[in-house]
Amino acid sequence: MRTPFCVKSYQLILGMLAGSMLCMSACKSTETDIQRASVEDKEQYSGGDNLTSNDLSDNAFGKQANNITFDEGVLFVVGNSLFQSNWVTAPSSVTSLDGLGPLMNQSSCGGCHFKDGRAKPPATETVTLNGLLFRLSIPGTGVHGESVHDPVYGEQLQDKAILGVTPESSVRVTYQPVSGQYADGTTYTLQKPVYELYNPNFGSFHAGLMVSPRIAQQIPGLGLLEAVSEPTILSFADETDKNKDGISGRPNYVWDVVNNKTSLGRFGWKANVATIKQQTAGALQGDMGITSSVFPASGLSESENELYSSLPNGGSPEISDEQLNKIIFYVQTLSVPVRRDWTDKDILRGKYLFSQLNCSGCHIPKMQTAGTHTVSVLNNQTIRPYTDMLLHDMGEGLADNRPDFLANGQEWRTAPLWGIGMVKTVNKHTNFLHDGRAFSLEEAILWHGGEAEKSATDFKKLSATDRASLIKFLESL
Repeated sequence: MRTPFCVKSYQLILGMLAGSMLCMSACKSTETDIQRASVEDKEQYSGGDNLTSNDLSDNAFGKQANNITFDEGVLFVVGNSLFQSNWVTAPSSVTSLDGLGPLMNQSSCGGCHFKDGRAKPPATETVTLNGLLFRLSIPGTGVHGESVHDPVYGEQLQDKAILGVTPESSVRVTYQPVSGQYADGTTYTLQKPVYELYNPNFGSFHAGLMVSPRIAQQIPGLGLLEAVSEPTILSFADETDKNKDGISGRPNYVWDVVNNKTSLGRFGWKANVATIKQQTAGALQGDMGITSSVFPASGLSESENELYSSLPNGGSPEISDEQLNKIIFYVQTLSVPVRRDWTDKDILRGKYLFSQLNCSGCHIPKMQTAGTHTVSVLNNQTIRPYTDMLLHDMGEGLADNRPDFLANGQEWRTAPLWGIGMVKTVNKHTNFLHDGRAFSLEEAILWHGGEAEKSATDFKKLSATDRASLIKFLESL
């Protein structure tokens, strides 16, 4: 028996409606649930063609640049050796590595930057500080706009000393819980560090002492950041927030000791250093008491110098220019690890959310190096550091309340995110931010305030699935 035409038409219409409803449902699901960013050409090469390493082992931060010459490779190897070597007290049979102290924080560069990576803060008040230092200053500014050092304890607290010398002070770190809640009801607890300097051994601290904790950062990619042109960095600035997105990054202009002029700050937690040369020489002096042609003085305060100036030293300067330049070249040519699983759908979803939450307003994903650096492999590279190298107000929660050149007590330089997902593999921890207070990437986001408060608030409104996608994206960097 033949089916009447009208019944056929009714069945056809029902089928079409059902199919249409299914399609609408699927399309809606795709748009709201799995919307994600596209894959960009070569985006896995965070350090560009020349400074991206495929090594994903616990030595991932210690790989040299691609395409360097044989002679440059030798420089890298020797620089690495000097970076990792322990300096010793003078006089010593190892004359090329003596002159340590008398006051110090560590005996080697690698003592703070273990495996060229990020230091871990103390988990309890009794743990020895390794890679966490304290900048000291008092109210006022110096002739070049720099902070004024404590008259007795100088610019940096040294909690260690050579045999027969008393360290400057002891440090106690405790943590206070800070609780919060996501929009979906999930609770979290952050840990706010509280620092106490006690048992000062050379007299009282200044009544107006300002203290800023700083954790040692990972160092791969620094040469590429040095190779980015100043106009490129300034193009990211929006000091008066003209685009009304709540982000108002501004440059820090600092005293450039190497070139004897005011220059754009690029390095350090507050962008308070202009060049890798000054950063390296400053760490040798401040962290280990090693003098150089850049910083020929010991770094001791006047009262400390009266006590210890008669002690043997390692020469004048204690590190030669040849040695210093090899360490600098090593730091400049350390490669960034290649990204992992960058085409994964959850990671692409996280990348999309990173942009939607305007995390990319400060953490600029991509830029180009200039063609003028003296180290040729750094030139003309498309890099993905996820930083603008500018200062941003991060709110009271992260404030150290200590100015540093143009940076005020609530401002910090945008930390580069490249390689951040490899910290757990290399350094066996997941501590982040300027003092390591965040015990995970999630906690690091939750600490964001000031200009980044809206992004942090919007992160708390995400579903658990989307929060996980965003973290997974960060872990892929």
